Amino acid sequence: MEAEVHPKNKDFLQSPLKQKLTDDLKQAMRSGDKVRRMIIRLVLATIQNTEIAKQSGLGDGDILGVIAKEARRHQESIDAFKQGNRQDLVAQEEAEMAVLNEYLPQQVTREEIIAEARRIIKETGAQGPADKGKVMPKLIAQLKGRADGREINAVVTELLNQ
Repeated sequence: MEAEVHPKNKDFLQSPLKQKLTDDLKQAMRSGDKVRRMIIRLVLATIQNTEIAKQSGLGDGDILGVIAKEARRHQESIDAFKQGNRQDLVAQEEAEMAVLNEYLPQQVTREEIIAEARRIIKETGAQGPADKGKVMPKLIAQLKGRADGREINAVVTELLNQ
């Protein structure tokens, strides 16, 4: 897909992922899918607020970051509701998270994170924990939206402490 010019602002290019979200919202409204409609509206509102804060449009990578953040928030809610023995709310959050996961790329395994981290450590010549700042930005950029930042951090810390 190619980026399109937003009709209200000719300087603003709309990312293909944002266009897909907008199209999916229209489809959810037509079909009466309340959960999908609510979640897509939430994501689009968050994207719009982020664009306003940044004073520029978001690319697909940034939009994936927004969606991943919402998915993490839903996972935290699921865990809290399970602890509180609220199965009704767990089911609702899981249904919402399923919609979010449709837009996220396939998550990488821990082994794939380790392999990519070793490659970047070798590439940057990182020797120990002090060189973490050389590795993390490149690895996060490489795995953005496909791996949790906490998991990436744990792997890099583990590999640099060996």
